[in-house]
Amino acid sequence: MAGARDRTDRIRQSIAPFMRFFAGPYTALAGDAATANFAVGNPHDMALPGYVDALHRHLDPRDTEWFAYKTSEPPARRAVARTLAARTGLDWDPEDIAMTNGGFAAIAVALKALLNPGDEAIFLTPPWFFYEMLILAADAVPVRVRLEPPRFELDFAAIEAAVTPRTRLVLLNSPHNPGGRVYPADDLQRLADLLAGASARIGAPIHLLSDEPYNRIVFDGRSYHSPAEFYPRTVVTYSYGKTLLAPGMRIGYLAMPPSMPERERLREEIFIAQLSGGWLFPNALLQHAIDDLERLSIDVGALERRRDRLVPALRALGYEATLPEGTFYVMARAPFDDDLAFCERLNRHKVLVLPGSVVELPGWFRISLTASDEMVERGIGGFAAAVRDVSGV
Repeated sequence: MAGARDRTDRIRQSIAPFMRFFAGPYTALAGDAATANFAVGNPHDMALPGYVDALHRHLDPRDTEWFAYKTSEPPARRAVARTLAARTGLDWDPEDIAMTNGGFAAIAVALKALLNPGDEAIFLTPPWFFYEMLILAADAVPVRVRLEPPRFELDFAAIEAAVTPRTRLVLLNSPHNPGGRVYPADDLQRLADLLAGASARIGAPIHLLSDEPYNRIVFDGRSYHSPAEFYPRTVVTYSYGKTLLAPGMRIGYLAMPPSMPERERLREEIFIAQLSGGWLFPNALLQHAIDDLERLSIDVGALERRRDRLVPALRALGYEATLPEGTFYVMARAPFDDDLAFCERLNRHKVLVLPGSVVELPGWFRISLTASDEMVERGIGGFAAAVRDVSGV
């Protein structure tokens, strides 16, 4: 019991900044119509009409089993395999696709399937909120490697130095939340070579968990490459909540490429992790609709236009701001080191952003481009007012 309590305490500590923000400033301001809400990747316009139409088309039952218990439905797996083949050039087997209730569950299942108690998992920081929590929940040991702002380049020397005889997994997020970096093919090949060499050195395979829910949200005509194209021991996790901007409709997947060794054994490990985690499969309706949903996307060009409106405006006001290559997010440096205090100033001007401390990047804050165009225009005024507060002008 002491071990379980200790793990719970460490999990509680890992998510404490997230909980403080969402129980405090977010709850206070998100429901205020006057707030320019840049806090998270939530929709601020009505859902895609095509999304709603697709759900309507598949809502009426076509047989008695339409809403029966579902695991990973064969038509859904085939739809995902077709998309992955088109995007990567690899011949994905539908049997290697596990449908999950969102990307969150996909990561949790992958960690449970790939890690044993006491194994080490390397993740890159600043991270998505819950990487450390999910690694701890898998009874594994989280190991951080820092990405330096504003470029968030992969530090290959630091990754290699972090590998020990207990390392069994590296978690990579590209396009990177919150940094917006899309790691190019050359970087992915270098990482693949590093992990192959490190696996040989420690005498045990190191898997790469590629968390890529934003892989269709890239800007400036870039092409996205999955690490699965370069490293055989890659597991891909994906969420449709980003591309469709419907995060409350929980469907995603994890997938193994045809190059993955011991695929048959891992299929069973993944299935058991889904069952033991509490039936971590998506609901029937979303699986029935997935072939239609695969063809849809939010307007990525609109996100890019908001980026191109907001980033120059922030820079003109004196903020250091990134120009993301993908994702929903711009990172900006606060005018002084205490990002929490500065975000409170922004709150007074009805601007809600995510403090960098919530994603292990103190001194910065994150802005979501899923805010409406009208929020962007109002928000620029709030960013200007907060700078005036600090400068005393």
